[in-house]
Amino acid sequence: MKILLIEDSKFQRTANGRALIRAGYDVVYAVDGEEGLGAARENLPDLILLDMMLPKVSGLDVLRALKADVLVKHIPVVVLSGLGQSNEAKLLKEGATAFFMKSKESFENNSLALIQALQSLLTVSKA
Repeated sequence: MKILLIEDSKFQRTANGRALIRAGYDVVYAVDGEEGLGAARENLPDLILLDMMLPKVSGLDVLRALKADVLVKHIPVVVLSGLGQSNEAKLLKEGATAFFMKSKESFENNSLALIQALQSLLTVSKA
């Protein structure tokens, strides 16, 4: 299973990437929205982890572009955000499959909650 991780923070990209690799996933990385859109089309991942605060193209604009693109619109997109859950309903309406709150605890626990959520989503999407 291939996951595209679109994240500009090197720390968060590395922490989540390592956890995903340990869980058995192949990980493709993108450091900004523009690169993320290209990587999604080029790699056709099974799932996309998308940060909302990105340079070049915002996370929201990336989500909208992904869901408007016939080649990749079927790929589940999990939004990663530190902005709080007040935007969750809007992001789900825009096409996100799930919303995951970034927190210090999630990194201290080796991203376990994130990995468990992704495993559930990937199981459901493959069924």
